[in-house]
Amino acid sequence: MQPRIETLKEKKLVGKRIKMSFSDRKTYELWKSFMLGRKEIRNNIGADLYSIEVYEPHYFDNFDPDALFDELAAIEVTDFDNVPDNMEKITLPDGLYAVFLHRGPANEGIKTYRYIFGTWLPDSDFVLDHRPHFAVMGERYKNDDPDSEEEIWIPVKSKV
Repeated sequence: MQPRIETLKEKKLVGKRIKMSFSDRKTYELWKSFMLGRKEIRNNIGADLYSIEVYEPHYFDNFDPDALFDELAAIEVTDFDNVPDNMEKITLPDGLYAVFLHRGPANEGIKTYRYIFGTWLPDSDFVLDHRPHFAVMGERYKNDDPDSEEEIWIPVKSKV
């Protein structure tokens, strides 16, 4: 599973945020809350959904499954002129990303992440960069369906 390396241009998104850890996942409640209010977002671009994780700078140096991070459920927008009261602005900054295609049920995503962080990244010419990680769930995303597909975007920079 080789990624494509892509330079992301800044994206504006609107969504909801929740603080969680890997040992205490709150993804279901985050997405349930976001999807209930999603129709209030009037200036969206397309129908792709974004699952964004924001980690502290050295989060992965000594991985602790109880360490907290922010997870966000969002959709891309043209501007921040009409953000619903119960949602927030999110900006994905410009930068280099390794983009992986995860095929299969969402609950098997751990296999893809193990490959990314345990095999691909250590053997690549890249290291993690401190920017948001995110997944794009487009028209081929089907949650727990074995034919589901989503893109996993990992922020990277050259080792050199």
